[in-house]
Amino acid sequence: DKIVEPMLEMGYKNTTPAIERSVLLRMGFSSLEAKPIVEGVMQKGLMGKGAGNVVWRLSKKMGISVREAGLALAEDKYWDEVNALFEGGEN
Repeated sequence: DKIVEPMLEMGYKNTTPAIERSVLLRMGFSSLEAKPIVEGVMQKGLMGKGAGNVVWRLSKKMGISVREAGLALAEDKYWDEVNALFEGGEN
């Protein structure tokens, strides 16, 4: 744990839009779909949570697929639900 903790902390603090888009691409989203998701994550101040994590957590909360959740976010839907998921900063 002592070895991994600094690496995890670095990952939370040093992510970039390019890294987050790359994660979404690996989750099956196109670059055109990933861009507005990452922009929304940035606007909400959730970069440290990770765009992929935001999409995944939303899909679990809403009972929909990861793809459906991501596409909805790309269409500017469900951001209020995302805010509620990450209130308090501990998630």
